[in-house]
This record gives sequence, C-alpha cells and structure tokens, in this order.
Amino acid sequence: MFSFLTLDFVKHFPVVAVMGLFLCAFLVEIFGSKNKIIRNTITLIAAFGAFALITALIKPVLIDGNILAYWMGNWEPVEGYAIGIGYEIDALNMFFALLVVTTILLAAIYSIKYMARDHHLGHYYTLFLMLSGSVLGLVLTGDIFNMFVMIEIMTFASVALTAFRNNKNGALEAGFKYLIVGSIGSSMTLAGIALLYAQCHTLNMAQISAALANGLTPTTVLAFALMFAGFGVKSYLVPFHAPAADAYMTAPTSISMVFSGMVNKAGVYGMIRLVYIIFRAMDLPALQLMLATFGTVTMFVGVTMALAQHDFKRLLAFHSISQIGYVITAIGLATVLGLEAGLFHAMNHTLFKGLLFLTAGAVLYATGTTDLDKLGGLAKKMPKTAICFLIGAFSISGLPPFNGFASKWMIYQATYQKAAETGNFAYAFVTIVALVVSVMTLASFIKVTQAVFFGQLPKHLEDTKEVPLSMRVPMWIMSALCILSGVFYGFVEKFLLAPAAKAVLSVTNYIDKMMGEGTAAAAGVVDYAANDVVLTLWNPVLWLVLFAIVLIAVCIVILTGDKTRGRVLAKTETDSEDGKYATFFGGEQSTHSHVAGSDLFWGFKHDFKGYFKFIQGMHSGVVNDYALYAVVGAALITVLMFVFVH
Repeated sequence: MFSFLTLDFVKHFPVVAVMGLFLCAFLVEIFGSKNKIIRNTITLIAAFGAFALITALIKPVLIDGNILAYWMGNWEPVEGYAIGIGYEIDALNMFFALLVVTTILLAAIYSIKYMARDHHLGHYYTLFLMLSGSVLGLVLTGDIFNMFVMIEIMTFASVALTAFRNNKNGALEAGFKYLIVGSIGSSMTLAGIALLYAQCHTLNMAQISAALANGLTPTTVLAFALMFAGFGVKSYLVPFHAPAADAYMTAPTSISMVFSGMVNKAGVYGMIRLVYIIFRAMDLPALQLMLATFGTVTMFVGVTMALAQHDFKRLLAFHSISQIGYVITAIGLATVLGLEAGLFHAMNHTLFKGLLFLTAGAVLYATGTTDLDKLGGLAKKMPKTAICFLIGAFSISGLPPFNGFASKWMIYQATYQKAAETGNFAYAFVTIVALVVSVMTLASFIKVTQAVFFGQLPKHLEDTKEVPLSMRVPMWIMSALCILSGVFYGFVEKFLLAPAAKAVLSVTNYIDKMMGEGTAAAAGVVDYAANDVVLTLWNPVLWLVLFAIVLIAVCIVILTGDKTRGRVLAKTETDSEDGKYATFFGGEQSTHSHVAGSDLFWGFKHDFKGYFKFIQGMHSGVVNDYALYAVVGAALITVLMFVFVH
C-alpha cells in the first residue's frame, strides 16, 4: 500500500519537516497577523505536517534499523571531505525528533484557546514555529555549524517568547537574563566549533569524529570543554540553570511546556552527540564521574529550590531542572542500562512535565493566578484538570505504575550496577541521592496538591469553570501516554530505547553512512563495548535493596536535621520572616485554617535553614551573578577536561 515510501523517498522527510515549520512561520507573519482563522490553520498544518513526516520514519529507522543520509543541494562529499550540509537520521536523533514533534503538535493545539486572550498573536505563532523548526533542525542535522545556527534561532526565539507577555511583572527581566546567559552558552559553543574547524577542516560531525580518532590535542580538548559548557547552558545544568526558572515562570504556559518538553532536550541531545559521537570520550572513567556529578548536583539543587517556591509554575520550573539532572546522571554512566534509563527519563520528562505545565496553564486560565497561597479546592470546580494533574504528579514522583517510576527505577538499577561493577562508592551515593530527590519531589507535589486542588475553595474562586475542550485534549493525550509508557515499558524499551542506545554506541555506523563505507575502519574508530541490559522492575531482591537504601537515606536526614526539632521555639531562636516556627493554632473555637503552599513544609525548611539560606543567596536574581556562574562553570569544566581527558 505504501510501496512508494522507499528510503530514497523518505530521506527527504526530515528536511521537509524542518523547512515546513520555518516556511509556515514566514506565512503566519505575512498572512496571519490579522486573520485568526488563517493564522491558526497555518500553525496547525505545520505542526501536524511535521508530526506526520517524522512519525513516517519510525519503521525505516527505529524498526528496520536504517540510517538516512541527506545532503542539502546534493552536495555530497568530494574526495572524502564533506563540503555541504548533511542531515543524518539514526535511531538517536529519531528518538529526540519524536519528542520534539509531539511537543510541537500538542502545544499548538493547546495554544489556540489558551492564547486567545492575548494580543499580537501573529508574532506569537511566528516565534513558536521558528522555535519549533530550530529545535527539530538541531536534533536532525549532521553538520555542527548548522547545529549552531539552529541554537541561535532557538535562543532568540526563546528570549522573545519569554518576554512575550511584556506587561507581566518580570517578563522583560527574565528575557534579558535568558539572553545574556544563553548568549554566553552560544558563544562558547561557537568558539569550540571554530577550534574544531581549525583542527579538522570540516564541519560534518561524522567526519570530525573520524578525524579525532588519533587522539585529542590541547586545542581540541579546549574545544570539547567549551562545547560541553555550551550544551550545559542549553540543558540547564547547575551552575548554568539560574535564568531557566524566570523564563519558565513568565513565558506563556504553552511555551513553558515547549521549553521543558523539547528545548532542554535539545541540550541533552547535543551533550550525547558531543561526548559519545564527536569526541568519543565516554570510555574515560573521569568523564563518566564528571557527568554523573553534574547530574546529581543538578537534581538535588533543583528539587530543594522547588520545595521553597510559592508559585505553581516556578515550582515546576525547578523540577524541570531537577529531572534533567536524572537524565544527565544516567547518560554519564556509559552503560547500556544507563543510556536506556536516561533516554527513557528524557521521554517521560517530556510527557509528565509537559502535562504538569498544561495543568498549571489551565489553572492560570481559569483563575488568573498560579500563586499557591491564593488557590485551593479547585478539584471541585476543575475535576478533569485535577485528575490530569494527579497523573502527572504521580508520574514525576516515581510512583508505580506510571512512567516516572519505570525510568527512575532503571536509573536506580543503573547507578547501583555501576557501583558494583567499578567498586566506586560514589555511584552508590548517587543512587541514594536519586532516591532522596524522588521523595522530595513527591513531598513538593503533595504541597501543590494541597494548595491548589484540595482544601477549602476561596470565595473569589467560586465561579471558576473547567477550561475549554481544546485545552483539555492535549492534557488527556499526555495523561494517557504517562500511563501507557509506564505499564508497557517493555514495548518502549524494545522499539524506542534499545535502538536509540545502540545508535549512541555504534559510532562506526554513524561515520560510515555519512562519509562512505570503511571510513571509520580506515581512521581506526571502534565502537563502544555494549554490556547486557537487565530490565527488571519487579524483582523482589531489588525491592529489598531499594528499601535498604531508602532506610539509609532516612537515617541521613534524621541525623543531619536540626537538633532543636521537637521543642517549641521562641521567636528569638529563629530567623523566620513569617513566624511559622512559633505555635500558630490555639484557643477553643474551631476555625478553618488554610494550609497554604508556603506553609506545608516550613518545618523541613527550618531544619535545613542554613542550606536554604545559602541556596537562596546564590539565586539572587542579578544577571551579573548568573553570567559569572556560567563563566566559572565553563572554567571549571575546562580545567577538569585538561586534567582528565587525553
């Protein structure tokens, strides 16, 4: 029936999908600025078209195992050198492309009604499609400078969308912070690319990988460090993460979903391509430990900052940072199980965090606020949204049988396995931190559930109604995917994760498909050793190990807690601004007390007030500080690279 879908035919689909999004952005700006029907139609055609073109590649790439190579303008390599821009589609970027087009489609549908109250929507949809095309182009291209061009488009579209609601308090400031730190990341990436080009005389990633087979020089090590830091900025790793929370907070919620669902995944994708394919450095134990350390710090800082938030969207923003920490940690293990776990969690993060942002957008649309202290009891007025939120909350918290449990359990296994294989206790500590972070994630969503959907409904919200159907449909789809990908994790592993992980480890296939058969062998490139993956989510022995680790984690929390806990504190014994450490219930009269989002875990925050005071000081809101963090982080990475990467 579809015999015309030959490899020679479908290899055009990725380029058509990317160019279609850019073309439609142009058309929206010209024809859709003043006509709502034309604008919405063009946007939906672009989103559906990109989704259809990419999903049509599932069989030839993910199932049949083919790698598609396409040269723009038919500029194929001449005498072994790539002189044109090539697109190379293997199972890895196909995996990320599916995440991107799914996010684009659902965000486009959600935006139609959600953004209807805003002005200048022609500009909004133009920027939305530009952002979509740039992220899709970034994950599909095989040319490293073309990747940089897409990063630039992505960065400036993101800045404009962050500040789109410029009448909102903090929107312009958030856009400025994103611009400064994002430009630092882009500049470091460009500097690394320039150094690579000077050494390798090519911009094709496959050819660069072959050219670096004889080892790295000081120049290429510096390029590696700069590009690593650049992609760290795009994936919001600590210490490059600070502007992300403001951007998520002030951008329209449909864009916050896009930031979380695909923009930071572009950074993760770039990191994988960089460390596994271009520089092929993931057989170095020091680099593995460095990635795992960055990931672990990111997951912990993100979740503790989330616990301290009073705003629904800002809390979700810090959780996005935290969950990316899980992904980077797993990828840094350099094992098949670790790769599959990291990719699985990246996919799940797109689903459950996208769902949670959409529910936050629904709350904002219905009530006009996302302040946790001004909400409550919305489950009575918005039951469908509340159910979707609970599915997302259960998923991100790692509760079975939702997808977050499956991927987190794989990460626990992978880190524990790495510790056992290497004898390095650091990886066992990573397992403990990952579990503690998961518990804290659950705690913060208990706080949101109480503050937003349960409890007493404030009088000013008594007329609240459920959001329109076009906003609920994307939430239903993502809710279903959160459940299905958790229940049928074996299917996901077989058809998505295993092919993508194999593509990461099969460097020779990536090089030979683009540059010609035998190129990798001639350059001396060899694939990574693939170890067997054991995916056992319900093994009783592993559950016993998990219980022991949780017990250790609880003991650590108890032993490091404030010794004054358990007695009533006088006002002089605390530096609380709101006096919550004193007794605040009294008298015989029974009255309702709304436990707001800022109150539910004040005791925990008091026990670790030293840490929270320090971390709050680091998140000063001053863009100079955030730029300094980015520069210092890049300098630290550069030193580590020169010490450990040879």
